[in-house]
Amino acid sequence: MLHTWGQNLLHHPHIHCLVPGGGLSPDRTRWIACRPRFFLPVPVLSRLFRRLLLDALQAAFDAGTLRFFGTLAVLADPARFRRCLAATRRHEWVIYAKPPFAGSEQVLAYLARYTHRVAIANSRLLNIEHGRVSLRWRAYRDPARPKVMTLTAAEFIRRFLLHTLPGGFHRIRHYGFCANRQRATKLALCRRLLAQPTPPEPAGEQPRTTAPATTQAFDLCPACGGRMLPAGPFPRPPPFSLMAHQA
Repeated sequence: MLHTWGQNLLHHPHIHCLVPGGGLSPDRTRWIACRPRFFLPVPVLSRLFRRLLLDALQAAFDAGTLRFFGTLAVLADPARFRRCLAATRRHEWVIYAKPPFAGSEQVLAYLARYTHRVAIANSRLLNIEHGRVSLRWRAYRDPARPKVMTLTAAEFIRRFLLHTLPGGFHRIRHYGFCANRQRATKLALCRRLLAQPTPPEPAGEQPRTTAPATTQAFDLCPACGGRMLPAGPFPRPPPFSLMAHQA
């Protein structure tokens, strides 16, 4: 899951990953678990991620699809871009991995707070007056003491739009046996190989295979109870013309 913002709304892209401690064998006849007290070689993973990301940046630069603005405009020069990547390769990158000490449900509850949220909740907005926006935020080094930040309206909008994803870009992606294609079949196979029971349906929800129960006929008006008749498709409106609008 992609998470791009921090409390101050600046660009802070990072990825949260939920990774199972094992997986299906290539022939899908058994479950292969990770070794006890070992999951991933974190130093190797961090360097692999660094190489793959920097190689992708170089490929995008060579293809002409990478754009630079503001103070980063100097990186449009190929020599400067190569020096920047070379310096970045000399730094150790941080991959943070740990087991879910409180259980998987606690991890899911934590990530659920970010899956379908925007960068800031309305409750953090304190005041909007004279073209300035005041908001509440917490510094990561001192989270116990909330602070107040005041930005110009233009700067607030700029920071907010940093976290608007491009069209067609998905914030959440699933891979492996959790991929959307045949997910139910693969999860059922994983549970069978692990001798785990199928989880019950959440209370108050109908099974997915059944249609929602209803006593309201679809051809009755919900306001007056009269019978509704099909009127046919509405005509398509003419295409919008800027010149006609200005005229």
